[in-house]
Amino acid sequence: MTGTASASARRITDALLEECGRTYAAEAGIRLRDTPQPLYQLLVLSHLLSARIRAPVAVAAARALFAHGMRTPRRMADATWQQRVDALGEGGYRRYDERTSTQLGEGAHLVLDVWKGDLRRLRAEADGDTEVLRAGLRRVQGIGPAGADILVREVQAVWPETGFWVGAKGLQGAERLGLPTSTGRLSDMARDRDRAAFAAALVRAALDRETAETVREAALARS
Repeated sequence: MTGTASASARRITDALLEECGRTYAAEAGIRLRDTPQPLYQLLVLSHLLSARIRAPVAVAAARALFAHGMRTPRRMADATWQQRVDALGEGGYRRYDERTSTQLGEGAHLVLDVWKGDLRRLRAEADGDTEVLRAGLRRVQGIGPAGADILVREVQAVWPETGFWVGAKGLQGAERLGLPTSTGRLSDMARDRDRAAFAAALVRAALDRETAETVREAALARS
């Protein structure tokens, strides 16, 4: 990047973080730490966000599930199918509520059976290999490539061995903003910043053209 282009990219990055530099976990009320409960909550959120439904609805549905006590795989598994459906509906997650309720129940049982309810066991299995981590996540019902991408993107705040991760959607956001579209260059820009928040902000720009325009206008105002 030339000096001028680099300065422009820095302004865009600063404006992006100021406008929407917040992880989806934080928006869902998850205080992310390397402990079993918040890691499981992130898995649930990643599942909900990966469906073809608006992100704010997925976040609201996650908050509703957690408010009804379904914050651990044991509590999720012990809830009835209807209780999960009702909580999803309360969050506005109605299009896929019945199928998702089934998947959440089955996924909770798998997490309990395979990792004893603790996703840190999966982290240990992956041993720093992000592809192994993503493959393990895809064993969980309802978690496909998109859901695995979301979890890895958000968990990098507490599992730094994943490296900087933005996923395909984050790269789309970078392109929309006129930022570099290589993970290496974006990683350089994320240095000394909250990497997970930066990656989530890029995704928000990809999902909402208005957000991207607001960021670009704010960046221009800084020049």
